[in-house]
Amino acid sequence: MFNNLSKKFIKIIQNISGYGRITKQDIQNTLREIRKTLLEADVSLLIIKILIKKIKTKIIGKNINSSLTPGQEVIKILKEELLSIIERKDNNINLSVASPAVILMMGLQGSGKTTSVIKLGKFIYNNYKKKVLVASTDIYRPAAIKQLKILSQNNKIDFFKSKNINNTVLISQECIKYAKKKLYDVLILDTAGRLHTNEHMMQELYNIKNTIQPIETFFVIDTMMGQESINIADHFNQSINVTGLILTKLDSDTRGGSALSASYITKKPIKFIGTGEQIKSFEIFNAEKIVSKILGMHNTLSIIENIEKKIGKKNIQKIKEKIKQNNKFNLYDFKLQMQQMEKLGGIKNVLSKFPIGNSCFKNFQNQNNKKFFSKIEAIINSMTPFERTHPESIKGSRKKRIACGSGTNIQDINKLLKQFHELKNMMKKIQKNGIQKTIQYFKNMIPNIF
Repeated sequence: MFNNLSKKFIKIIQNISGYGRITKQDIQNTLREIRKTLLEADVSLLIIKILIKKIKTKIIGKNINSSLTPGQEVIKILKEELLSIIERKDNNINLSVASPAVILMMGLQGSGKTTSVIKLGKFIYNNYKKKVLVASTDIYRPAAIKQLKILSQNNKIDFFKSKNINNTVLISQECIKYAKKKLYDVLILDTAGRLHTNEHMMQELYNIKNTIQPIETFFVIDTMMGQESINIADHFNQSINVTGLILTKLDSDTRGGSALSASYITKKPIKFIGTGEQIKSFEIFNAEKIVSKILGMHNTLSIIENIEKKIGKKNIQKIKEKIKQNNKFNLYDFKLQMQQMEKLGGIKNVLSKFPIGNSCFKNFQNQNNKKFFSKIEAIINSMTPFERTHPESIKGSRKKRIACGSGTNIQDINKLLKQFHELKNMMKKIQKNGIQKTIQYFKNMIPNIF
């Protein structure tokens, strides 16, 4: 999702983030690169102009936040303005209405609309614990209703087919009547894909909406279509009054411009996004998460979630205590932390999640994690209990004995001890400065690993 856009923004951020002082020319160059990147991502020209103007107004002639460097301030402003473009407050579904709550789905043919009906139904069932029914008014596309039926059966969602095969308004009325009779909480109604230029089809959709009075009218956007899909969404909104947008195919190598443009152009919130072919690949739209992803920050946040899940809160608390009691940190603890790192898929895997990972750790990419951790474990296991708690005691003769017992050499022992002291120093810095100011130190430390 947004891989190409993210890579380009990461490069822009890297170019400016190290500046202690920033000139007007630096700002102009950065804005030029941002404009170019957004154009290549197929973002609306109108939005690019607005975004660049806002960033320029906030940066030029303003005092920089005393806690940030000028480069960091530019990144902060960029994030804020991207959020202002795509974020809307009303992005939740209100299902606290008289049953059945009706949701109307519409969009172009091939946009992923029918699949999104099932994804949304499954999402509502799993997260809101509602009894969901799906149905279709598509009497034009061959096998459209059959497709919805098969998808609903495969995913254990109830499906209803009207006996009427000619009148879409009557079909929608029968669906609501059946949903009420069977006490369904939610009815999701699929419609035929159509172009906004087809007046007959647009009138039909308007009639369906007026008949069923849905609580939500979702327009499904295929993000691979680019700006044209945004213009079509805007036409639908003006004709039908869309209440929200669903973006599909965000797992593709899409340029992502539609995601940044859709909400601003239509003035409607993006409510859900499809991030894969699987039914579970569907989630509530989170503007903060998307912007973080675009700017290469999202994976850094997901690392924290991954650590909590795989390592566990008890072990995290132990690590926190060791940071507080830095003088008590020894090689037992070092071994434990290396084992926790291994649980996360190894150091290379963790580093790859950081925006700086790919560019700063090229020499580390081919590291064999199993060999690396096995070597550390063998060396520490070959030490005496006294040596593990008093690393400073490990001198010449002790190093020879440990190397012999672990099947390594003295150079390996030296590297491990150096890494241990680096980690201990990093913990001191975390204790003193906090995690954010320690990142640069961490970045410089990693290449010293085996």
